[in-house]
Amino acid sequence: MGIGGGLMESTELGRDEPEPADGRCPWSRFTSWLECVCVVTFDLELGQAIELLFPPDVKLTEKEVTCPVCYFPGCLGDTQFSFRLRQSVGRRASRSREDIYNRDAPVTLQKEVSHFCGYVYFRQVKDVTVKRGYFQKSLVLVSRLPYTHLFHSLLQIIAPEFFEKLEPCLETVCNEIDQWPSPVPGMTLNLPVMGVVLQVRIPSKTDKPGGSPVHLNSLPPQNLLPFPTLLPTVHELDLFRSFQSVLIHLQMLWELTLLGEPVVVMAPSPTVSSETVLALVSSISPLKFCCDFRPYFTIHDPEFREFTTRTQAPPHVVLGVTNPFFIKTFQSWPHVVRLGEIRMTGDLPKQLKVKKLSKLKILDTKPGNEFARQYFDGKVMIHRRNHVNLSFVCQERYMASLMPLQRSVTPWKTPPQIRPFSQDEFMLTVDHTGPQLTSGLRGDWMGLYRKFFKSPNFDGWYRQRHREMSQKLESLHLEVVCDEMFVFQNKAHRQQLQLKDGVSDKLETFILSIIRTLPGDLQTELRTH
Repeated sequence: MGIGGGLMESTELGRDEPEPADGRCPWSRFTSWLECVCVVTFDLELGQAIELLFPPDVKLTEKEVTCPVCYFPGCLGDTQFSFRLRQSVGRRASRSREDIYNRDAPVTLQKEVSHFCGYVYFRQVKDVTVKRGYFQKSLVLVSRLPYTHLFHSLLQIIAPEFFEKLEPCLETVCNEIDQWPSPVPGMTLNLPVMGVVLQVRIPSKTDKPGGSPVHLNSLPPQNLLPFPTLLPTVHELDLFRSFQSVLIHLQMLWELTLLGEPVVVMAPSPTVSSETVLALVSSISPLKFCCDFRPYFTIHDPEFREFTTRTQAPPHVVLGVTNPFFIKTFQSWPHVVRLGEIRMTGDLPKQLKVKKLSKLKILDTKPGNEFARQYFDGKVMIHRRNHVNLSFVCQERYMASLMPLQRSVTPWKTPPQIRPFSQDEFMLTVDHTGPQLTSGLRGDWMGLYRKFFKSPNFDGWYRQRHREMSQKLESLHLEVVCDEMFVFQNKAHRQQLQLKDGVSDKLETFILSIIRTLPGDLQTELRTH
């Protein structure tokens, strides 16, 4: 059934869209930001169901819409929260566009390949005109981008207006988003929507950790009315607010997250649940959290059985839950954090249950005090967080030492190999370059590194860095090959050497084909030879 025709009978939708006047693909700019926008309502016959879906030709499978897209929390008033769901097998995105974005974006902000990020604005208020006595509706943004702050700010603008005016308002908003410039790392963008202009800077992997936020004057002068609203970040959370109820346990939670341990966060609301899980994942930045995480997880989630089975050890995942049912379900999990009041009869567990607490807490500080001070030092909280984590990531310096010297790259041999990462060799460097020298935190850093080397987060970091270094070697090799080819071509031209027919043309074609595989700045440099 079409967009304006009431509840959708199926999520497998399709409709021919006319080509835009500028010749680009329909909804191409929209889909560089969002996968889709969903409106979920309560139907007396179907229960919770998708009412509207934009763009009209988007396809979501039954698993993708079952939960949490179509799940209503039991909260009165307006509630905002986030979720994350696994994409169905076989789904493919526009890889070329994503590869360009991911190449320049920080690893923590790259587009999701196998999951969707969801951002929800849910309203439940009494309404005597409705048979059930309540107005219940969710506006859901689904994206591959982990831009939590941007998308929740966007929802705060459009959701209240949408709940009053419904479909025409939403279609207008989606068309406005389809006019936005695509997110490009390092660029400052103006994003107009519903009479407001949001100004954001898209982070780049070349940014210095803890660098200054974008300023309004970083864009060329424009006649913008109204004056842009500056968003200082597209993704950062208020870490102090998220962690304020567990500050004395912050160091322990940081270690658990760093090591990829299974953690359950039991919270009183989806808002607290999702903010806390996302804050935990963010706590180890600029390292990327390479395990699974679900900011808001329910019993209706397709992975419910997978994550709650007792026939095997808990998976490497951080789950945020609100249903008291989970108190019993996850009682065998090694690490449980309880926030606020979760209503349930009988005794409630302690705020933090951690398996083998004394053995896991490797760093030697008083209960979270020094570690929390390092994290929340006045107004430079994000910078301090990065300082703590960058102090830990001294394996970056060691990894760089494994790169072959540039002079060893020659056109007549295959590129040299990156030396293997030796944990024992790295450990010898910790005493002289380790985090105890810069962070001020004492403890068994060696023991923490040994545990970290066994974690999915180290494996993900190493694979990413090895891939980047391999690509750099390939680029260097192609560069010296091109230089040598240019030398040969110039020599043949100067000495008027007699070459077989077609050899010179083949050589030039070969050189151009190599140049096209190189980064843009290097292509420009070589073409000026």
